[in-house]
Amino acid sequence: MTAKEILDAFGKLRALVVGDICLDRWCTYDPALADISRETGIPRVAVVSTEVTAGGGGTVANNLAALGAGRVAVLGVVGRDGFGYELEGALAARGIRSELLVRAEVPTFTYTKLINRRTGEEDLPRVDFVNAEATPEDVERELVARLERAAPDFDAVLISDQAETSQGGVVTAAVRDALAGLATRHPATVFWADSRLRADLFRRVIVKGNRAEMEAASTRAIGRVDYAEFRKHAQAPFLVITAGGAGAMIAGESGAVRARSRNVEKPVDICGAGDSFSAAAALALKVTGDPLAAASFGNLAASITIMKKGTGTASPGEMLERYGEP
Repeated sequence: MTAKEILDAFGKLRALVVGDICLDRWCTYDPALADISRETGIPRVAVVSTEVTAGGGGTVANNLAALGAGRVAVLGVVGRDGFGYELEGALAARGIRSELLVRAEVPTFTYTKLINRRTGEEDLPRVDFVNAEATPEDVERELVARLERAAPDFDAVLISDQAETSQGGVVTAAVRDALAGLATRHPATVFWADSRLRADLFRRVIVKGNRAEMEAASTRAIGRVDYAEFRKHAQAPFLVITAGGAGAMIAGESGAVRARSRNVEKPVDICGAGDSFSAAAALALKVTGDPLAAASFGNLAASITIMKKGTGTASPGEMLERYGEP
């Protein structure tokens, strides 16, 4: 299939993102307005404007929408707070459906980034709002119930396990078990998991991670870095190991192959590159059925987004323009 044929097919696909759907708050501050608080004597940071976007699994959803997927939805947990309200608005602005989100008495997972108005750079410590507690049992049950009901209606289910706390986040053991069962019962659906710290705990789904994440996961799972044995341990159709400019490796039943990449000498911002890779690769896999072609498509999307500030996305037009380069 040509790149245009693959992209044209995206419009017929339905994609669901399951996991840690976060809020990114890009707060521009003016150093000229810095002052000392009269009440506490602590220096203040004077924020003069704020832009909000969906982050974490929301970045995957943003990329799916930008690539032209016919329907994009998210399933996760959002707090009954102002950040939750902002997150739902950010999703709606991209045409992403949020009715599967479970609303609960938890903090909305939020990254607050402070951008210097004078330089345009993020140069102060980030303020993150995280939930360090385990997901309440009633919330977990509702997540699993919604997942079981909704997943069969989608062509691709992308799992975003972002939480870096010891308790984890939305993707609990019960959610992973449900995903393994769904993947077994619905073999035509693409189940694609990306996990920072727990890739070794997924079963029967495609597992994707960067080289450091996957080496650590393999070592935890089988005591050494051996992707062939790790794949068997995970009962995965195949593993995807990304390596930045070196491309991505597909470790499947018949061995390992490397997907081509586009070299980018001076990337602007690599934040979110893995999410754009996953979005493009999972959709392309559903269309083509070819893991190598899918990974190459993911590499192509990532080569576009790393040339943009923040967590950028790649459009079909940009994909075709980039694809045509020698």
